[in-house]
Amino acid sequence: MGPAGSGKSSYCTTIMTHCQSIGRPVHLVNLDPAAEKFEYEPSIDIKDLISLEDVMEELQYGPNGGLIYCMEFLMNNMDWFEDEVGAYSDDYLIIDCPGQIELYTHFDIMKRLVEALQRMNFAICGVYLLESQFVEDKSKFFAGVMSAMSAMINLEIPHINVLSKMDLLPKMKPSQLERFYNPDPLLLLEDVNSKTSPKYHHLNQVIAQLVEDFNMVAFLPLNVTDEDSITAILSHVDNAIQFGEDQEPKEPVDEGDGEQDDDD
Repeated sequence: MGPAGSGKSSYCTTIMTHCQSIGRPVHLVNLDPAAEKFEYEPSIDIKDLISLEDVMEELQYGPNGGLIYCMEFLMNNMDWFEDEVGAYSDDYLIIDCPGQIELYTHFDIMKRLVEALQRMNFAICGVYLLESQFVEDKSKFFAGVMSAMSAMINLEIPHINVLSKMDLLPKMKPSQLERFYNPDPLLLLEDVNSKTSPKYHHLNQVIAQLVEDFNMVAFLPLNVTDEDSITAILSHVDNAIQFGEDQEPKEPVDEGDGEQDDDD
């Protein structure tokens, strides 16, 4: 999940590649009816059911209204989705979601989708991506923090937040980055108050207090060029969904197994 341009498709590609390299069965599920290019061909694609292009052409909707229509159409045809997903009930699924933030904060569409997957006994972890370049504009960063918090509250599932594109971020001291990994409300007050009218300072204080009081949002850094960073992200997701805990341990194979002749 995450706003447009946050690197959701790149995240999916990176995790797909990593899972395949460690021998984990993994499949990509595309729920973005506007998506066109994929590094990996989706095993399940909403565009086999409905596409944004067709909706915009036939119903004369704009992009935002058309995307909402597509997602509502999916929810009204969940039998199709359940049949598609049911074929991969024992595998690891990576679901690439649309970039329209309202789906996670204002509408109940994704909530209903999550509940449908839970009824099918899928363990789910939400991964919310925020572009790391937002740390250079603290007001944008805290807007991202609040949208991540809203998604967490709305979906009510195990959830991790990721600062994406860390490989593109200018060098910063670890102590500076730590204030963004665990958002420090003072960052907002220090920076934004100096740039806004005094009449907004109380509003800034209230927003900072909201972030501090809930204390829900923390970020993990993702650098797609760093294997340790990718492994750490996947490990957090695995822990959140308790991946592998219900799998049967493999029986060790002893060399020389077989029947022995009884000479007695």
